[in-house]
Amino acid sequence: MTPPETETAPARPTLGAIADVFVRYANFTLGGGSLTVAVLHRELLDKRRWISVDNFTLCFGLARLTPGTNVLAFCTGVGWLLRSWWGALVALLASSIPCTIMVVVATALFSEAEGNRWVQAGIHGAIAAAVAITVKTCWTIAHPHWKGRARLRVAVIGAAAFLLYVVAGLSAIEVLLLAAVVGAVLPPVRA
Repeated sequence: MTPPETETAPARPTLGAIADVFVRYANFTLGGGSLTVAVLHRELLDKRRWISVDNFTLCFGLARLTPGTNVLAFCTGVGWLLRSWWGALVALLASSIPCTIMVVVATALFSEAEGNRWVQAGIHGAIAAAVAITVKTCWTIAHPHWKGRARLRVAVIGAAAFLLYVVAGLSAIEVLLLAAVVGAVLPPVRA
């Protein structure tokens, strides 16, 4: 019998390996934070097995609760889990400095070409792709918890969160805090 994923001991990567992963995947994954998180999921869990599904989900959830750029909070949280203070610092710097430079350059180029109809068409296409990527990221994060009797709980909490955010107009932080309270109060579900 193999032990559950959450009980396997994660590998302890070097600071250089952490920097390499976050420079490559946090900076050169186009499509926004959702796609970056999905790519990092594949890289950190599936390929390198540096962290568990539960720790990945924890970092993702906590990052969503922080103000500012959630993907940077996520990367910093993963770095912390991997190598404490130094891991957090390396992950933050590796995931923020290169993309900051790219944004400054892209902004300068965009301001020169913003009236171009081809540029506008490209932006509309990118927006449609971003919506699809966000949906895929939601599934990537929910899928490990979509087992047995827990499926109904995941579906109900997900649908309720969507309705509270879109229909009731609650802020994202209010929805996340409410979901955390509900998750803490409900008894655990056996798969």
